[in-house]
Amino acid sequence: MVELKNVRKKYNGQVDALTGIDLSFGQGEIIGLFGENGAGKTTLMKCILGLLGYKGEILLDGEPITRKNIARLSFGTCEHSFFPKMTLAEHAEFYAKHFPKFRQTRYQGLAEFFELPLNRPVRTLSTGQQNQVEVILALCQGADYIFLDEPFVGHDIFNREDFYKLLLGVLEPTETVFLSTHLIEEVEGLIDRAVMIRKGTIIGDVKVEEIEEQGSTLVEYVKQLYGYKSDRVSQSLAKFGSTE
Repeated sequence: MVELKNVRKKYNGQVDALTGIDLSFGQGEIIGLFGENGAGKTTLMKCILGLLGYKGEILLDGEPITRKNIARLSFGTCEHSFFPKMTLAEHAEFYAKHFPKFRQTRYQGLAEFFELPLNRPVRTLSTGQQNQVEVILALCQGADYIFLDEPFVGHDIFNREDFYKLLLGVLEPTETVFLSTHLIEEVEGLIDRAVMIRKGTIIGDVKVEEIEEQGSTLVEYVKQLYGYKSDRVSQSLAKFGSTE
């Protein structure tokens, strides 16, 4: 289980990015992390992974996250963390040497599915293909907890839809995916749980099944939680006056 206890983060010692996060999640969950731009989604993930300093406590099965257990976490980010000069085949060799649980069969299958060339340097691939490489590496490292930060940037709608189905098919029951995305409606059928963050604070944490039992949708729930005003656009347009 990953546990966050009163996790706080300030940028430049002044700007509050996280303001006392309490959150826990175990193995076998698919969790969606939602929030506006600047809400703290990426900061939250980077704190868990030890990429940013923070105050508070983050534990993995009751222990601090260190070099001893960090391999149980993987990260796929739109900022990219692969080696651009290396090919996919060379990435596979590197990961197999450094991660004992590297999923070679899954790696080859996903690369084939996305029609990615194994012997070209990753930097020569398109942006969409590079994002696919990033996600594949995160899914195949052999981690128990897979963190994906806006993994669908540069993917067309058909690739995204196929990926959702593929993800549900390849994940083991003990693998957890913690997914940050703005594509709420698209991932509603994929995730088990939705966590909402606003201005560095968790404002909602709910099972998708509970929302459906109430006869609502995830999009409607998020809009209500954030106080979305459906007439916001029409009110703004009215200020411009008649266009006749």
